[in-house]
Amino acid sequence: MKKVITGDHAVAIGAKLSRVDVVPAFPITPQTLIIEHIADFVNDGEMDAKFLTMESEHSVMSAAAAAEAAGARVFTATSSQGLAFMHEMVYATAPLRLPVVMANANRTLGGPPGIWCEYNDSMGVRDSGWLQVYVEDNQEALDMVIQAYRIAEDNRVLLPVMPCLDGFVLTHTVEPVEIPEQDDVDSFLPPYEPDVMLDPARPAMIGAFMPAEYIMELRRQSAGAMESAKEVINEINDNFAKRFGRDYGGLIDTYRMDDAEAALVTMGTVTSTSRQVVDELRQDGKKVGLIKLRFFRPFPSEELKNALKDISAIGVVDRSLSFIGGGQAFNETRSALYGLNIPIINHLAGLGGRDVTETQIRKMFELTLRAAKGEKVKPVNWHNTRGETV
Repeated sequence: MKKVITGDHAVAIGAKLSRVDVVPAFPITPQTLIIEHIADFVNDGEMDAKFLTMESEHSVMSAAAAAEAAGARVFTATSSQGLAFMHEMVYATAPLRLPVVMANANRTLGGPPGIWCEYNDSMGVRDSGWLQVYVEDNQEALDMVIQAYRIAEDNRVLLPVMPCLDGFVLTHTVEPVEIPEQDDVDSFLPPYEPDVMLDPARPAMIGAFMPAEYIMELRRQSAGAMESAKEVINEINDNFAKRFGRDYGGLIDTYRMDDAEAALVTMGTVTSTSRQVVDELRQDGKKVGLIKLRFFRPFPSEELKNALKDISAIGVVDRSLSFIGGGQAFNETRSALYGLNIPIINHLAGLGGRDVTETQIRKMFELTLRAAKGEKVKPVNWHNTRGETV
C-alpha cells in the first residue's frame, strides 16, 4: 500500500511496524509530529505500546535506557536542543549496550536560535557510540527505522541507532511512501530477545561507578561492536532488499562511478538534487559521479577508499561545520583517504536551513573538476554565502 505522507509520519509508521513496546516522548520542532502520530496510533488501538509523556528530553533518554535495560524494545525521537538536553544520557546508553532507536530531525543547534535543517545537532554526538544513518527521502526514513532494530539488536552490535532526517525538508514534506505489510515486517524483524536484562527476581545493577582499571576495556568493546556493525549493516541491507525490493547500498551508495573522473560525497536530501545534476553533466560529456554517505557512524573508511581510489578529485558536501577547518564529513573523508594523494575539496552549503540548489551543486562539480585537472582550488568553499565568492 502506498500513502502520500510526511517524513515524520513515515518514521512513526516505521516504529509502529517494528512493534515497539515503550515510547518515552517530549515534543520539539520539527520532530513533534512523530510522537503525535505515535500517540494517535496508541490511542486508537493500532499500536500496543506504552506511551510515556516525559517532562524533558533528559528524562526521555533516561526512561528509554531504563526500559531497554528491562527488556523492552524502545523508540523515541528528538531534534536540536532536545538532543543537546539529553546529551548526558545519550553518552550513557551506548556503553551500556542498549539498542535504543531514536530518530533525529536535523535542526540547527545553538544561537542565534533557528528551526531549519543543519547537521550540527547530531554531529555533536557523533562520538557517543551511537550508529548514525542519514536518509535521503521519506521512504528511506520508514525503512531505516525497521532496519535499525535489526542492526541494533544483533548480538554483534548491541548499540543504539540514530536515523537522521533533514528537518522540514523531509519531516514536513509529503512524498509517496510504500507501507510494508505487518506480516512481512514481522518475518523480517523478530521480537526482541535481550541476552541480559534487569529482572526483579535476579537483582542486578548496570551503569554503576567504574574505576579506571576497567573503563578502557569497556571502550574497546564498544569500538569492536561499532566495527562489527559494518558487516551487519551490509547483511541487513541485502536481506531487506531481497524481501522488500529496496536496496540502499549498505554503508554507502554509488551512482555513475564506473568511469568518473570527479565525484561528490553527499549526505541526506542534497543527494537527490546532486544525482539529477550528475545526469545533466553527463549529458554535457563531463565524467562525474556521486557517492551517498549513508552511515556516518560507523564511518565507512574502507568502502570510501575502494570507491574513490581511481578518482582524480573529490568534493565533499557538508551541512555543518567543524571548527578545525571544513565540515565533519570532509575531515573524516580526508582522514579515510590519507595516502591516496587525491585532491579533496570541501563544499559547505545549506547551513542554518538555507536551500541547496542545482546551481550550487553545479558549482561544486565545476570546482572539483578544476581540481581534477590540476588547478589550484581552495580546500574549503562556502556556497551561497554573503561575502564569499566561489
